[in-house]
This record gives sequence, C-alpha cells and structure tokens, in this order.
Amino acid sequence: MGSAERYNALKGIQDIFPPDIYIWQKIEKIAADVFSVYGFQELRAPIIELTDIFIRSIGETSDIVEKEMYTFSDKAGRSITLRPEGTAPVVRCYVQNHLYNLPFPQKFFYSGPMFRYERPQKGRFRQFYQIGVEAFGVADPTIDAEILSMLRLFLDTIGLKELSFEVNSIGCEQCRPGYRKALYDFFSNKFDNLCPDCKRRFGVNPLRILDCKVDSCIELRKGTPRVTDFLCNECKEHFHTLLFLLQTLNIPYVINPDMVRGLDYYTRTTFEVTTEHLGAQNAVAAGGRYDRLVEEFGGPPTPAIGFAIGMERIATLLKSSQKQEVPAPKVFIATIGAPAEKEGLVIADKLRGQGIWVELGYADKSLKSQLRRADRLNADYVFIIGDNEINSGIAKWKRLSNGSQGEISMLEIFDFLK
Repeated sequence: MGSAERYNALKGIQDIFPPDIYIWQKIEKIAADVFSVYGFQELRAPIIELTDIFIRSIGETSDIVEKEMYTFSDKAGRSITLRPEGTAPVVRCYVQNHLYNLPFPQKFFYSGPMFRYERPQKGRFRQFYQIGVEAFGVADPTIDAEILSMLRLFLDTIGLKELSFEVNSIGCEQCRPGYRKALYDFFSNKFDNLCPDCKRRFGVNPLRILDCKVDSCIELRKGTPRVTDFLCNECKEHFHTLLFLLQTLNIPYVINPDMVRGLDYYTRTTFEVTTEHLGAQNAVAAGGRYDRLVEEFGGPPTPAIGFAIGMERIATLLKSSQKQEVPAPKVFIATIGAPAEKEGLVIADKLRGQGIWVELGYADKSLKSQLRRADRLNADYVFIIGDNEINSGIAKWKRLSNGSQGEISMLEIFDFLK
C-alpha cells in the first residue's frame, strides 16, 4: 500500500473545502436568518452521548440502533455513541438544564455532524451533516403549520424549487395500539416471506416493517391498513386542523398515509420534503411531533415538534441548479523587492483591519507571476509597489474586471477602495 493510499479518508466520509464550502456557508447563514425571525435560537449539544439516550428515544428495534450506530466503550466502561441524529441530545439538554422552567415555547436550532454506519451512496454518508430545529411546549397544531411554513421559507430563500411536502399523522399512544393490532393481523399470513429483520420486528414493533427498504418487504406492504383510519378523535381533529392551516398559508401538500418515519419517538404529525432530483435518497428534510419524549427523559409532560435538513442533499441540489458564487480578494498587492514587500505588508494589515480581503504577491516571485496569480484568484484590484513607488509614495493600480488603471497615493488607498 502506497503512502498516498494509507492516508485516504474513511469510506463514506468526505472532505468539504472551497469552493463547495461556500455553498454550505450560504445554507447555514440563510437557515440562521430565517429561523431567527421565527424565534428559534441556536443550541450546541455534544457530538457524543451515552448510548442509552438513543436506545430509549429512537427504539431498540430501529435500523439505527440495531445496525448503524457508532458505539464504543470509554475508559470508564461506559457505552458511548456518536450521535446518529440531533433530537435526542437536544431533549437531553432541555431536561438536564431544566429549560422547561423558562417561558414556552422554547425554540432551538442546531447544526453539525451526525454518524451512521450505512452503505454510502448518493446523498448518504457515514458522517453527514444536518441542520435541525426543535420547539417545546405547544400542543396546538398551529405550531406544526408554523414549522412547515418556516421550512418552506428557508427552502424558497436558498432557491430550491420542485419540492413536494408530504404530511401524515401516526396517532398517539391512545390510538396506536389499534393500528399495531391491524398491522399484526395483516402481516401474520405474510410472515414467512418477510426479511429476517422484519420477522424480528413483527413481534416487537410491526410499524418498523413499514420503514423497511428491502424490495420484497415493500411489495408485501401493498394494501397495508392506513394509520389515518385508526386515529382517535383528538388526533383526527389535530390533523384536520393542520391541513386547514396549511391551506390557509398556501403551503401545497400531499397526504402520504404510508409515511410513519423510522424513529419510535414520533407522535401525530409527521412530514417529509422530497425532490425528484436526488434518486433513491430523495428526502431533503423530515420531522414531526414527539409529544412524550421529554417526559420519557425525566422531564414534565411537554409537547414538542422538530425537523432536520440534510446538508449534503441541499448542497448537491444547489450546486446542480445554481451558478456557484466563489468569494474573491478585493485587493492583491504585488511587490518588487524587500522594501516594497515590507510596505505591502503594512498596507495589507491596515486594509484587513477595515474588513477588506487582501492577498499578497510575495516578493520572491516575479511581477509577472504575481499578476498571473492575482488573475487566477479573480482579485478585484491589483496594487503594484516597487522602489520607485516607495520613493514617490504613489502606487500603480489596475482593476482586473474592466482593465482600468492609474496611480494613487499610498495614503489614500483605503478611501479609494471605499
């Protein structure tokens, strides 16, 4: 194995660097701007948590817990997991720090890496990034509609089109047992044809079968009873009110009765935003209600709702649909000789102190080489300083975008750039 191969990144993990990083920064900035006008504040939770946090919230029979978590023992013998999703750590933070004592609703957003040992494919990585939001303390479906409205504004603002909003209700702890019984009855005579994972899920949580990605199980699901037919009156009213509010806000939606989401903590409202431009991994954002999770973590009964956005998928869509904007230096200072290099460094330091991006040519390169580099960097202005310019206090300048040029006192460069 050659030295170059030895230090390759792990499979399913990618480096993000210019120019792609500018797309990521744009997404993050717009998210923060949009979420803040809805009252969401940033929260930063750890990347590692006790494994039990995810087993309790996501569910022991989920694919994430069964197959995909990066889990290890630390030196104290504790089972530690790299977070596979963001909601459980935020709920843990909310309960541990008694944030429920503050006026509700408490609304947070976060961003950062998540980790799952999945088969890498387009739009899916083993270290992947999400932007998520969580809102605590409101049971009314108005906040469900508000969350979806915020998500739509974010996606509109970054310029994504041709997206589908899919919504569903998976009921609550009152009406879920009836649906599970219906699923159990439906799959009883299909049990022998289920995949090994679904055979295990059948007795523990038959809803998991609806989330299976195996083709044979997808085929067996045809004709499955729909969860919306088993909703209690309160869940029906909540869902119908949500649909009315989405219509009021002119948010186009599709009811997807087969969408149950893959995590145990969801209740009532679930939703996904999908696109036809990403292949099989077509969801760019997904979420829903989890009205019992805070209580299960030891906090008071607290309704909650949230969603997560897949950064890689959003970035891929933007890269393919929009011209990429790459930042460039405002000023490039080309110098000839050591005294000029020193003067150029002083000028650059003053300009940078005023928030102006400056690149230096470095005097050990020829002037021709420096100007070629300024052009490759797409710098706006080039200032040329040599012995004559130091003696006269006058620098030559050129604007690369239109070829205009002239001379200016080195004391007036900042005012000239303004």
